[in-house]
Amino acid sequence: MSEVVELARRARQAAVLLAQTSTDQRNRGLLAMAQSLVARQDEILAANEKDILAAREKNTPAALVDRLELNPMRLKSISEALRSLSVLPDPIGEVVSGSRLANGIWLQQVRVPMGVVGIIYEARPNVTADAAGLCLKTGNAVILRGGSLAVNSNVAITRVLASAISGVGLPETAIQSVSSTDREAAEEMMGLHGMIDVLIPRGGAGLIKSVVENAKVPVIETGTGNCHIYVHETADPRMAQRIVVNAKVQRPGVCNAAETLLIDESIYEDVLPPILRALEDEGVTVHADDRARALGAIMRIQPATEEDWRTEYLDLHIACKVVTGLDDAIAHINAYGTKHSEAIVTSDYAAAQRFLNEVDAAAVYVNASTRFTDGGEFGLGAEIGISTQKLHARGPMGLAALTTTKYLAMGSGQIRE
Repeated sequence: MSEVVELARRARQAAVLLAQTSTDQRNRGLLAMAQSLVARQDEILAANEKDILAAREKNTPAALVDRLELNPMRLKSISEALRSLSVLPDPIGEVVSGSRLANGIWLQQVRVPMGVVGIIYEARPNVTADAAGLCLKTGNAVILRGGSLAVNSNVAITRVLASAISGVGLPETAIQSVSSTDREAAEEMMGLHGMIDVLIPRGGAGLIKSVVENAKVPVIETGTGNCHIYVHETADPRMAQRIVVNAKVQRPGVCNAAETLLIDESIYEDVLPPILRALEDEGVTVHADDRARALGAIMRIQPATEEDWRTEYLDLHIACKVVTGLDDAIAHINAYGTKHSEAIVTSDYAAAQRFLNEVDAAAVYVNASTRFTDGGEFGLGAEIGISTQKLHARGPMGLAALTTTKYLAMGSGQIRE
């Protein structure tokens, strides 16, 4: 029996046990996990240092190394996210709807665990803890398959978390990692229909495309983030500059960072140069259309290609285009965006409403940075991912997204005529 099949078999058994646990039991598990992450941080950080050294030897881009790196402050933040989950309402058992049918049967639709959740992800070891915590809170067993860049970190975190829940009487095999980083292991997970209930890919476009196209297990698609900021003709210039710089620079290697700046042609000659200079001061390379480049506002500017409008840079790069107005901006976003997060900077209420209504994305902002598309920022606790699809879940996926429902029918001897 392969490693992946054995993990799935154990996870299925653990899921049956978890479904019988109480909210208090699972919350105690979350608190134990949070405490163990800090108490055993030396073990985790030592494993992470191996991953960091290996990544740098491979000349991994700095933004990816940043996503990979752990330190005491980040571990504390991950720990606090688990603690915050323990105080959130438990969705399991929530009555979604209820009614008495004409035949007298009392019918309720209630939330229940998915069962076994598989997560296939890349170089972000915090995903290991976030996913484990969300799955435990919702009574799901989880199988984690991280990328090769973070293999030591992921194995160490999984070991710590599984030991923690075992210590409070929960099944240790509710949290498991695939140790193999071979492509075959991921492909095997994709084929375990009936053993894994749902797969959630988190990572770049290639990974997500591979899982969506090849999985025999149901998939919740978490998409890439080609996010836009549109500076409308009525935008406050200072507000626009602050939002654009924050959305691009605050953490460029994540999916809710801005990748394209659109600016209205009626204001670009005056408003765009200060924005470009602010981006240059932060080390951002701009890929701009002819009109923006003709301003000569900065030195670090390159001609944009068609591919730039489609690119999720995940780095200190941004595309820039001058548009002819709101219609042009919306059309560009809907053509090139990945349905993740989009923003408009404007003081025109009608323009804001049109942008909110007509832009097709999981999160749409007026006068705010796209960086807020996050489970924690939305009050959901740690997130399992940001879904860009339209079935089951969309946007930051918190606890409810990891549940399904069943109908409970209470009768008194009714039969169907």
